[in-house]
Amino acid sequence: MRGLLGRTGLEPGEGLLIRPAGSVHTFFMRFPIDVVFVSRAGEVLKIAPNVPAWRTAAARGAKVVIELAAGEADRSGISVGTRLDLSGSAASGSGPAAGHPPGSG
Repeated sequence: MRGLLGRTGLEPGEGLLIRPAGSVHTFFMRFPIDVVFVSRAGEVLKIAPNVPAWRTAAARGAKVVIELAAGEADRSGISVGTRLDLSGSAASGSGPAAGHPPGSG
């Protein structure tokens, strides 16, 4: 999976859902991101805000990771303990960040 590598940024409201995952890296990335770690039940376990290039981030118990533009988690009101409904989300690796138009998963 290519993920966000090679991209120059994310649009507001755009993100990448990675499932299953409990950790990510930002090696070779060109921009900082917010990383939201989510449990199997949809509870936000941890938010790593403004993660710059060449870093790693992880959360024990996380089964899903959402990568957002830096600052987007705060702007969206996402905080630790928030419950997210991911039941209607696209499959991992789909969407604009993976080079596919939205909904083509």
